[in-house]
Amino acid sequence: MYLLRLALASLANRRFTALLTIFAIALSVCLLLSVERIRTETRASFASTISGTDLIVGARSGSINLLLYSVFRIGNATNNIRWDSYRQIAEHPRVAWAVPISLGDSHRGYRVLGTTTGYFEHYRYARQTPLALLEGRRFSDDPFEVVLGAEVAAALGYGLGEEIVLAHGVASVSLVQHDDKPFRVVGILQRTGTPVDRTLHISLEGMEALHIDWQSGMPARGNARISAEQARQMDLQPRQITAILLGLDSRIATFALQREINQYRGEPLLAILPGVALQELWGLMGTAEKALFIVSLFVVLVGLVGMLTAILTSLNERRREMAILRSVGARPWHIASLLLAEAFCIALAGILLGLSLLYLGIALAQGPLQSLYGIYLPLALPSLYEWQLLGGILLAALSIGGIPAWRAYRQSLADGLSIRL
Repeated sequence: MYLLRLALASLANRRFTALLTIFAIALSVCLLLSVERIRTETRASFASTISGTDLIVGARSGSINLLLYSVFRIGNATNNIRWDSYRQIAEHPRVAWAVPISLGDSHRGYRVLGTTTGYFEHYRYARQTPLALLEGRRFSDDPFEVVLGAEVAAALGYGLGEEIVLAHGVASVSLVQHDDKPFRVVGILQRTGTPVDRTLHISLEGMEALHIDWQSGMPARGNARISAEQARQMDLQPRQITAILLGLDSRIATFALQREINQYRGEPLLAILPGVALQELWGLMGTAEKALFIVSLFVVLVGLVGMLTAILTSLNERRREMAILRSVGARPWHIASLLLAEAFCIALAGILLGLSLLYLGIALAQGPLQSLYGIYLPLALPSLYEWQLLGGILLAALSIGGIPAWRAYRQSLADGLSIRL
């Protein structure tokens, strides 16, 4: 305890250098814990990009490909699903709800999703959070109504009541526009930090109306074209969809129904568990995740090396101080212990300040991170792994502090043996 008080008094005497060293360690600790928190919560948020959906059904391909186009709107399906196959799956006794989705068109680089109002009722993200409207309403019986994701509305400056023209295909620049069938914006969703923000949502009937007069993949010409008013009076029952989101009445039935769909005789289908597929996709990005963590560890090492530099630099200036301590009875190991105590105090103060900066940063950034990127950072106590990281930093500081402690021990011993006239 006496050595600890002496170490604190010595640091107070060199307060400016000590504070700079503490602040450098605090910043490195804050960065390390921030990276760890964001890495953990990003994985959790990524895994819950779609939440509450038990199975995703699409044409037979690969699980990651199906996940990419049905959830992230990346790529295209290898084939479509017949409407009668959808109805048969939706009427299965273990299926609580089924939401069909249809992809294929776009608007200025943003994907268009055809679906039903059940999509707004059953789609969940980030720990079972439902979709909510920022303004307006869902689309209704009119097939030419569209609900925009938050990013689409903000990036393109759209508001309620505006008319927009959709384009055929998914390219940012399309040569084929559905300009004869404009859609009216009736709702804008709140920001979710998921691909929903970058999607335009229309009804399945609207998707069917866009292509009702198409023949052999090309729009009709002249009198063969069907106007929007004529399309409203026609039967717009879809013939094909892209994928199906399924919610079951029991999680126990998930694997049995998945096997049943994968063996479906009507057409080749694939049913995947979205959580498992998301983990597989995250595994492909594991290298970048580890690289970011290694970089933050090197930042901590730089902070500790700064502490070592500060203590070593002051050693020669403090030889008089150590000589005085020796003259009042301090042993060389007392001097070494004093340097270790100083390193411990600096590292501990840096860790505590780093934790304070971390929680201050979380408190300030919690709202924007969740609304913009869908990442929720809780103001929770450090996890067991984080405590282990902090303990490792403290041990590393003591180990590094052993270098100036050993030098001080040798110098003190040499000064004590030297004869001064």
